[in-house]
Amino acid sequence: MNKKLSEMTNEELWQLFPIVLTEHNDCWDKYYYEEAEELKKILPDGAIINHIGSTAINGIFAKPTVDILVEVSSDLAGIAAILEQNGWTKMSENKTRMSFNKGYTENGFAEKVYHLHLRHIGDNDEIYFRDYLIAHPEIAKEYETLKLALWKKFEHDRDGYTLAKSEFVNKYTALAKQAL
Repeated sequence: MNKKLSEMTNEELWQLFPIVLTEHNDCWDKYYYEEAEELKKILPDGAIINHIGSTAINGIFAKPTVDILVEVSSDLAGIAAILEQNGWTKMSENKTRMSFNKGYTENGFAEKVYHLHLRHIGDNDEIYFRDYLIAHPEIAKEYETLKLALWKKFEHDRDGYTLAKSEFVNKYTALAKQAL
């Protein structure tokens, strides 16, 4: 009998859902817009929805997971309940941030996979990073090179993969903010 995702350890989840990088696919924009339209139907007025992460950057390899940033001015717990009632699974939370996924199954990834990052308005460094990479394709390619170098080493360690990229991400996020 298969375990439910909620019963699995991080290690078991990382085995079932390894880091996979693929060439950029134009369908990711379509997936984002489809999901953003669905989110607009359930989120309160004033929610800000953005496509973030590598799938939002043309021409670079990415995990085939569409990252969505949702910024709200209201209580995160109330929004979390709405998301969970509409098919999103909470992955993590603290007082100021929550993460959700959609497209994870007991058999692995579904065709469409999403990560939703729920934040208060203004907690949006990922937008600065995304926009910097879009404006600087040579830096986007450096980011791609870094990710490809880390891929197999951290294939079954999502936290390690994210941590190994953090210096690069923090550097260019800071540069993007300074440029304003």
